[in-house]
Amino acid sequence: MAKSIYDFEVIDINGKSQSLKQYEGKTLLIVNVASKCGFTPQYTELEQIYKEYKDQGLEILAFPCNQFGAQEPGDAEEIKKFCSLTYDVSFPLFAKVDVNGKSTAPVYSYLKESLPGILGTQAIKWNFTKFLVNKEGQPVERYAPNDKPGEILKDIKKIL
Repeated sequence: MAKSIYDFEVIDINGKSQSLKQYEGKTLLIVNVASKCGFTPQYTELEQIYKEYKDQGLEILAFPCNQFGAQEPGDAEEIKKFCSLTYDVSFPLFAKVDVNGKSTAPVYSYLKESLPGILGTQAIKWNFTKFLVNKEGQPVERYAPNDKPGEILKDIKKIL
C-alpha cells in the first residue's frame, strides 16, 4: 500500500508520465473534473484560488472523468482547449481517468481508501469531488461536489 500521494505516477493531459513526487512539500487539492457538468463553473473559483495561493505552495490537480453522465466526452486536446478558452485554467490537468469501478486510477483508489465518503470507500459521488492533501502527501479532507472551492478555502489556508 502506498504511504503517500507521492508514491504515484500519473499521466498528464499531454500523455506524459509524471510522478506526484514533484509536488512534495506542497498542499494539494485533487479534483475530478468534467466540462459539461452542473458543477463545471467551479473551474472559475478553482483558478482564482490557484492564482492567489500557488506562490504559497498550493497545487490544484485536475483529473477529467467521464463516468458521471458522460459529462467529459472530449479527448485530451478538447479538454485542454475547453479549460483554457472557457476558464483560463493554469493549474495542472491530467489525462482522463476512472475514479470508480474496476479501472479506477490507482491514485483515486488511494484517496478513497484514505478518506471514505458517504458512499463508502468504493465510490466517488460525482464530478468535482475534492481531496485536500497536506505537505507530507497525506489526504486530510474530502469534499462533496457541491462544496464550492471558496467554502473550503479556510481548510486550504490552515495547511498551506
